Amino acid sequence: MAKHLVIVESPAKAKTVNRYLGSDYLVKASLGHIRDLPKNRLGVDIENDFEPEYQVLKTRKKTVAELQQAAIQCDSILLAADPDREGEAICWHLAAILKDFNPKIRRVMFHEITSRAVKESFSNVIELDQDKFNAQQTRRILDRLVGYRISPLLWEKIGRGLSAGRVQSVALRLICEREKEIKDFNPEEFWKLTAYLKASNPPEFQAGLVKIGGRKNKIRTGKEAENIVTELKKLPFELKDVTIKEKKKNPQAPYITSTLQQDSFRINRFSVKKTMMVAQKLYEGINIGDKGLVGLITYMRTDSFRVSNEAIKSCRKFIKDGYSAEYLPGKPRIYKNKKKAQDAHEAIRPTSFDLPPEKIKLFLNKEQYRLYTMIWNRFIASQMNPALIEETVFDIQAGKYQFQVKGEVIKFDGFMAAYPKKNKEEKRLPKALSGEELKLLKLEPEQKFTQPPPRYTEGSLVKELEACGIGRPSTYVPIISTLLNRDYVVKEKGKFIPLELGIFVTDYLIKNFPELMKFEFTARLEEKLDKISEGEEWIGYLGSYNSLLEKNLNAAEKTESVKAKGIPSEDKCPECGKKLVIKSGRYGRFKACSGYPDCTFKQSIGKKEAKPVDEKCPKCGSQMVLRRGKYGPFVACSNYPSCKYIKKEKKDTGISCPECDGMIVQKKTRKGKLFFGCSNFPKCKFASWDEPVKKPCPECNREFVLRKNTMKEDAYLYCSDKDCGYKETVKAKQIWEKNKE
Repeated sequence: MAKHLVIVESPAKAKTVNRYLGSDYLVKASLGHIRDLPKNRLGVDIENDFEPEYQVLKTRKKTVAELQQAAIQCDSILLAADPDREGEAICWHLAAILKDFNPKIRRVMFHEITSRAVKESFSNVIELDQDKFNAQQTRRILDRLVGYRISPLLWEKIGRGLSAGRVQSVALRLICEREKEIKDFNPEEFWKLTAYLKASNPPEFQAGLVKIGGRKNKIRTGKEAENIVTELKKLPFELKDVTIKEKKKNPQAPYITSTLQQDSFRINRFSVKKTMMVAQKLYEGINIGDKGLVGLITYMRTDSFRVSNEAIKSCRKFIKDGYSAEYLPGKPRIYKNKKKAQDAHEAIRPTSFDLPPEKIKLFLNKEQYRLYTMIWNRFIASQMNPALIEETVFDIQAGKYQFQVKGEVIKFDGFMAAYPKKNKEEKRLPKALSGEELKLLKLEPEQKFTQPPPRYTEGSLVKELEACGIGRPSTYVPIISTLLNRDYVVKEKGKFIPLELGIFVTDYLIKNFPELMKFEFTARLEEKLDKISEGEEWIGYLGSYNSLLEKNLNAAEKTESVKAKGIPSEDKCPECGKKLVIKSGRYGRFKACSGYPDCTFKQSIGKKEAKPVDEKCPKCGSQMVLRRGKYGPFVACSNYPSCKYIKKEKKDTGISCPECDGMIVQKKTRKGKLFFGCSNFPKCKFASWDEPVKKPCPECNREFVLRKNTMKEDAYLYCSDKDCGYKETVKAKQIWEKNKE
């Protein structure tokens, strides 16, 4: 019987940790949070020092019972949730429900899941951090006060299904204000003038006009540009000055959560949610052949650039051996944290420098490989010498007109050997001397217009939220998801566009809750949470926050409701020409004619917006439309809910069913999981999770089914005919051994 019960959050993490502990330890997973405030009411006693009412989650009751039973049978309990506020909260709630079954409860904290880190942490157990839990509890209560007190007001005054959030609403304000800037922007015309020139030595090059008469002047009109071109064609072009200087380009700091999210979106086009899901898996452990489950990166929720001395030492050895001594600085690079950084964890880095991405590519899926490669390259580069760039500047004079061009040549690639910039090519200029006359090949005027600020992408929104001190990287995923799910914004080509509903709600909140909607107020709150985690009092702060909220709520209760008449829209009714309004109904939000009941036009909006397709409903003859649901797009009848016909999309594999004359098609379960079944269902109920492959079985000539082991230990083909039983296996371990050689 195990002496110690170890509790982590996820089964994957439990498997990895279990590998490094002996038989004295029983490792179990809590499956995340086990308790929370009730869903159907506020759950906070405001009159009694904001006492929270915690309940065991319905989905965790079985898990809790198992943990309580295990606690009785073990000598002690070691809580090993993630090393952050949320992890501390999970541990605190676990301690609260387990202390009556076993009072010997301690905390274990590690920032990477490796043999060394796990064993070291288990030899240095600590007490639970009450201050850190108080900070998390304060944030949770604040979010509940805002969400459960303002959201009902929105339902009453505007429409059902709306929500407000302490950070969510401020993030929405950013998106709405950016849209207003774009709408109010007046583009200005200007002209860019480029001269194509040739010196005595190749290559030919281009130079742009930068000054006229010693001053930076913009060419405002095409006529003005045409006059300048005419004048320049008559003038000699002289290379007035040649400046050559060497400059250093330093590497960037290793990744923290926000910069990883930004770069992952920019480079891989991963959403913030996807980035964190993939990073979580890399942290918890990947099966690497005979090495078993290995945690490949350090904890991925961090705002600190700090790196352990041991990691720096290993990284420097890798650079010296893998590149050469000239790439290695004389002393390690140390990066300073931002003022607001909590510095609880290291920067995001690889846990082992014996596992470069190419060596373990076989064991990673495409997303894992791309993200791991990013983290690996960035960290290795962060400890390398700077790149040396030779910059050449040509200043060219033609009468009163000054042109300039800059060229760059990499003299030493330095850190760029590990972290090259994509699409960054050298720009070489010819060897030329000051005073040399250049030959004008052609002049090219180009019309331009000033551009408005761009709409936010997930990457740039995270960057702006971080710059404003709003929220924490761990909260950005639910913020973005909520804004999309509430129909406040849509994403088009990766950019956020606020819908009229989102703009109206934002304006309403700014008018009625001015302090709570200020960026500075939200940022100061985050600073306050940091101070609470360091031991500062928290109940008094909740009281002052709630007083301000009460004051605003009382004033907002007196405002006029638009629920009945709807939110004004800029769109006009296509049937009668009157203004459309936005309303909420049983089946979601929709736009309706303000002339109702004389005009009954209406259409769904936001993420539920239906787009007509060139098909008629086979049941009622109405127009079929393309809609978007929880599991992606689908085609259904536009006459919903009167007609509930949904077209079932089936992907034909081209392979015949092994049990009848039907074909195998790709389908989805109600939860969106893919499987393969017979097209003759329900007459034929053949189904398989495995993807069929057109390859005859050597035993019975039936088709095979391809199956890849989820832990990447091996892949195998087996015959679809159960009576045959033929199986062909390809061991991934054999390939791993070959790679090591």
